Amino acid sequence: MSEKSVTALSEDFSAWYNEVVVRAELVERGPVRGTMVIRPYGYRIWETIQADLDARIKAAGHGNVAFPSLIPQSYFQREAEHVEGFSPELAVVTHAGGKKLEEPLAVRPTSETVFGEYMARWIDSHRDLPLLLNQWANVVRWEMRPRLFLRTTEFLWQEGHTAHIDEADAMRETMWALDTYATVARDIAAMPVVPGEKTPGERFAGAVRTYTVEGMMRDGRALQAGTSHYLGTNFARAFEIQYQDEGGALQLAHTTSWGMSTRMIGGVIMTHGDDKGLVLPPRLAPYQVVIVPIGRNEAAERTTAAARALADELKAAGVRVHVDDNRPQLSPGFKFNDWEMRGVPVRLEIGPRDLEAEVVTLARRLPVDGVAGKEQIPLKRVAELLPGILDDFQAFLLRRAETFRDEHTADVDSWDAFTEQVAGGWARAFHCGRTECEDEIKNETAATPRCIPAEAPEESGQCVRCSQPSVYGRRVIFSRAY
Repeated sequence: MSEKSVTALSEDFSAWYNEVVVRAELVERGPVRGTMVIRPYGYRIWETIQADLDARIKAAGHGNVAFPSLIPQSYFQREAEHVEGFSPELAVVTHAGGKKLEEPLAVRPTSETVFGEYMARWIDSHRDLPLLLNQWANVVRWEMRPRLFLRTTEFLWQEGHTAHIDEADAMRETMWALDTYATVARDIAAMPVVPGEKTPGERFAGAVRTYTVEGMMRDGRALQAGTSHYLGTNFARAFEIQYQDEGGALQLAHTTSWGMSTRMIGGVIMTHGDDKGLVLPPRLAPYQVVIVPIGRNEAAERTTAAARALADELKAAGVRVHVDDNRPQLSPGFKFNDWEMRGVPVRLEIGPRDLEAEVVTLARRLPVDGVAGKEQIPLKRVAELLPGILDDFQAFLLRRAETFRDEHTADVDSWDAFTEQVAGGWARAFHCGRTECEDEIKNETAATPRCIPAEAPEESGQCVRCSQPSVYGRRVIFSRAY
C-alpha cells in the first residue's frame, strides 16, 4: 500500500473516481472487458442497501423469486419495442455442451419477458391479482464504454415485476417503487435525488411511462439512481397475461417493472467524495467507527485492550465498529490516511496519554457545521455520544449535497445560457418534447433530458432549443449524465 494521494477531484474527476474505487478496495476490473470484481468492503455497502430495500419490498407485500439468467431469444421477439431497445446490449449464447443450440439464449439483460411468460401461467382470475414479485439478480448488458459500478457489462440489482387489474392499481405500484427509491437514496445514501418522469425519448423500451430518481454528482453531472416503469398492457398482450374478471370476461393485466442496482455505490462515491477519497454516510458505511490503538510494546497492549473493550461496548449499542489492531507494521498516520480514503465517518484514536486522561480523540471524516474535525471526549461517554454524532454526520452530508445541487442548478431560457449551464450543472428549461430536438441538444451539448420533475411549479414557455411551445406544463431538467 502507498500513502500517495489520489488525483484531485477538481483536477480530473474521472481519474479521481477510477483511483478511489480501487484504492479504497471497493472493486477491481474483472477478467472480461467491462466486468468487475466487487471486493468485501464494496460488497458490504451493497449488502446494506440490499437489506434496507429488501425489507421495504417485503413489507409492501412482494415475494422474492429467482429466475434463470438464460432466456430464449424468441421471448425478446414478442415485444417489438423491447427487442429493438435491447438488441445492441444483448449477449447471446449460441453453443453449449459442444453443440450449436437449436435456439440462441440471451443472457438476462432484464427480465420482463421471462416474468411475462410465467405470470401468464400463474394468473387465471382477478383473485390472483395483484401479483407482486421481486428478484435479486445479476444482469448482463454489453457496454461499449464501461466504468466501474456506473456502467459495467455485468452488474447486480433488484428487479420488481408486478401485474394488476387496471391502470390505476399499476400506477399506484409504479409510484410506490419510485417513492421507495427516493427514500432509500435520501435516508440511507444521503443523496438528495429528484423524482420525475422521463420524456418519451428516454423511456424504457416497451414502457408506457418511465419514472426516475436523479442525483447530482460533484462534477455537476446527473446519475439515474433508480427507475420505475408502467408497462401498460404491452407485455400482457405479447405474453397473454390475462385474467377472468368478476363477470367472467377475459381482460389483459397491467404490468410494472422497477429496479435499483450497484450503480448506487458509484452514486454515493461521486455525491460525497473529496480529495482524500470516499466519504460514506454512517447508515451505509461498512464501519461507522474505526478505533486505532496507538503505542508500542507494553503500551500497545494496554491501548489495544482498551480499544477492544470499547468496541464491544459500541457493538452492544448497535454501532458497526472495527479495531485496527492487526497491522503493527504500519504507522498511525498511515492508518489514519487509509481509513480516510475508505470514507469511515468517525475514527477514534486511543494512545497511552489518552488512557491516563480517560479520553479518546474523535476524528470526523469531515468537519460538521463548524464543529472541529477532531476533539477529545470522555472515554466513559463514547457509547452514549456516538449515535448522535453519527446521526449529525448523516444529516450534514444530505444538507451538503442538497446545497451543492441547488447551487449548480438554474432556470435558463436562452440557448447560450443553456449550453453554459449544462457544462457544469443542471439546466431547468422548457422543452417541446420532440425526440428530434432532444437528439440535436445531445449532439451539440452532450446533455439529455433527465426528468420532468414531479414537484416543479406549473409553467409554460418556448423550447430552449427550437422555440416551439413547451408540452409538459413545467420545466424539464437537462444535464450531462453517467
